[in-house]
Amino acid sequence: MNRYRHRQGLGLLLAGSLACSPLAAAELEVRLTPANKALQENVEAHIGPLGERDAPALRRFARHAEREARKALQALGHYRARIRSEVRGEGEEARLRLSIASGEPVRLREVAIRVEGEAAALAAFRQPSSERLKPGAVLDHGAYEDAKRLIANQALRYGFFDGRFVEQILSVDPAEGVADIRLIYVSGARYRLGAVQFEGDTPFEDDLLQRMVPFGRDIPYDSDRIAELNQALLSSNYFSDVRIDAHAEQAEARRIPLRVTLQARKPRTLGVGLGYSTDVGPRLRGNWTRHWRGESGHRLGADFEFSAPRQNLSTWYEIPLDPPLSDSLRFTTGYQQENLLDTDSRRLTLGSQWQSQLSNQWTRVVSLRWEQEDYRVGEDEGRSSLLLPGIAFSRTVSDNKIDPSRGWRLQADLVGAQRSLLSDVDLLHLNLQAKGLTTLSGGHRLLARLQLGAVATNDFAAVPPSLRFFAGGDQSVRGYDYQTLSPRDDSGERVGGRYLAVGSLEYQYPVAERWRLASFVDHGNAFDNPSDALKTGVGFGVRWISPVGPLRLDLAHGLDSDEGAGFRIHFSMGPEL
Repeated sequence: MNRYRHRQGLGLLLAGSLACSPLAAAELEVRLTPANKALQENVEAHIGPLGERDAPALRRFARHAEREARKALQALGHYRARIRSEVRGEGEEARLRLSIASGEPVRLREVAIRVEGEAAALAAFRQPSSERLKPGAVLDHGAYEDAKRLIANQALRYGFFDGRFVEQILSVDPAEGVADIRLIYVSGARYRLGAVQFEGDTPFEDDLLQRMVPFGRDIPYDSDRIAELNQALLSSNYFSDVRIDAHAEQAEARRIPLRVTLQARKPRTLGVGLGYSTDVGPRLRGNWTRHWRGESGHRLGADFEFSAPRQNLSTWYEIPLDPPLSDSLRFTTGYQQENLLDTDSRRLTLGSQWQSQLSNQWTRVVSLRWEQEDYRVGEDEGRSSLLLPGIAFSRTVSDNKIDPSRGWRLQADLVGAQRSLLSDVDLLHLNLQAKGLTTLSGGHRLLARLQLGAVATNDFAAVPPSLRFFAGGDQSVRGYDYQTLSPRDDSGERVGGRYLAVGSLEYQYPVAERWRLASFVDHGNAFDNPSDALKTGVGFGVRWISPVGPLRLDLAHGLDSDEGAGFRIHFSMGPEL
């Protein structure tokens, strides 16, 4: 049963798009008693621009304007308005004045809005609860239509495809100044998601594709699940195009089959780019990736980076596990050479890592790598060979990957070595990192980070520089050059520390679209004795939010002159979390 009635004409606001008016356009003047901004804007929008009408044309138009004004007023509950039109001026000075006494509005008396059937028991299915739909509220036709839309849209999202409004009544009595609403929706049974069928140009075995589906079979229908499947397939980097068809009319026993058409991406890509940071200066980076190899979806690739203080080359081979989007087994090789201040290092690495996502959304990485490093630290030279089993946990929660407004990231890494297991020294190496971001009203942003590290060993002199701690630089204590904060040997050269503690607090404020100003204070050091003093850097900077993430330019001042502090420029890029 579908009814929609009232005792006087019902006006609904219709949005229109008109061409820009010339300079000589006639003027519309709306005077409301009592003043009401919402009513005035609705009247003006309903009538629209007057164009190049002169005074006689405005007089002919006036009756139409009164009718449109009345519709606009009724749409917001004012059925008893008195409207008087008057044309003033001549030629380019002509204007149409509407004097409106809006009168007492119609108010809601009885409101019955109800969802019946399976949807009523679904906690996620929201019932319309606007204050504009409470008894005593001024009648607002838009609120009534919004309530119908909310129910209908949710029914489509959650799979109540047989649902319908058995009653939809808006009854208005202008003489009494009251209106009644009766809106009853019966949802019927909820549909479910059936089998997922893959087709199209793809070399992958069906078992791999089925393991990418982020939900089980025969679950209750939810359009968000279909969106998750689409995102999961695209994020695999196997496909250039994904199309999912799920039509209720194809359902059998209320099971909707999903037909997924895939287009495999080109198997190989090569990327080369130039970059710059004040930590390492200009750098050339590149990578070669084979995104899939064979029907099981194995991947392999190579990465390189060349800058004045650092050069490295690495290769990797990855096997997807179950589920393949989050779990993998990766084998790596790498060679890195660094020449930084008082440290020279050449390091060869062979390793493997097993990455998996836990049920609590944390990512766990279990690793085993062998490293051989030839190094000079201060006046000491040496070679170390280490077999390093390790484990790491991390999790990032944010509302946007590129430019979040709030979120946090936690990461913990632990590796160890023992002389009885192909290593030159006993050690445990722990690194903890935390970041947090929040945005307050008015766009005020606070970003905090904390990093703590420690090395436990029976022979620190045998620990290579890659496992010692240094501070200072773009991502550490700004106002000090890269890795200049460190304990020194007897000759005054920096040799790295057993411990690391760095904290930072940054305030950002938007000054234009994609631009923010920032001020910050950083505090920390790398040290051997917990009683050693921490260093402080303060400064300000600017942030530009590029399509690939924020670019940061900072001017920082180190407050401790004994470490060569002064004013320094820092430039970096990358996500806040």
